[in-house]
Amino acid sequence: MIPVENNVKSMDSKIYFLPHHAVMKGDSVSTKLRVVFDGTCKPSNGNSLNSILGIGKMLQLDLFMILVKFRLNEIAFSADIQQMYRQILIDQEDQHIQRIVWRESKDSPIREYKLCTVTYGTASAPYLATRCLFQTGLDLER
Repeated sequence: MIPVENNVKSMDSKIYFLPHHAVMKGDSVSTKLRVVFDGTCKPSNGNSLNSILGIGKMLQLDLFMILVKFRLNEIAFSADIQQMYRQILIDQEDQHIQRIVWRESKDSPIREYKLCTVTYGTASAPYLATRCLFQTGLDLER
């Protein structure tokens, strides 16, 4: 996320503020604190961020076909991409719809930030992540 320096709001662009809260997991070794964003929260105008975002089409095969294709080859790979959504940048023109307010402490002023990566909790996040994986595969195939 980066701070929003100019708080002047353009009349032709919508700005959404994502409510968020921290989830503490004391027994976790890797991630003790996780921030959860709520794209379904409806502001006073009644339209949540998720209600205006497209969810994209289904890119994966159905589970049965995945299992069949998995068994066709002699070698298979499996991977877990660490913090995948945080590694996918959102176009600068679209970052204005993912804003939050934040302050470091009770005594510091509240500041406005925009999130620059795919955000977990938004309707389009699963599609965007999967589409990036497909594109990476296509780019490496050449």
